Amino acid sequence: MTPTPSERPGGLPDHSFEDRMSTVEFRVSERPHITVDSDVCRGCSTRVCVHACPARLFVPTSDGSILFNYEQCFECGTCYQVCDADGAITWTYPDGGHGVAFRKG
Repeated sequence: MTPTPSERPGGLPDHSFEDRMSTVEFRVSERPHITVDSDVCRGCSTRVCVHACPARLFVPTSDGSILFNYEQCFECGTCYQVCDADGAITWTYPDGGHGVAFRKG
């Protein structure tokens, strides 16, 4: 059976990025669950977090540091896993009742 243009392999429906993001709710805590030490980031030459974050929440600045926005984080941990600079990223789970929530679309 050949999938229709609106289906992906395995019979799963194909949804646009916007459709998928409409099923995501961000319950933002006042306490960031991820912090970035810009002083450590200034010495980084790879900027792997910028390229690896699926939500594109890491932005390099002109002074060599990193601007980070935790409010729309998917909590995947990719940034923490790929960063090889000791102390650059501190990652914890969001406070109870906060963080990303995925709903069935």
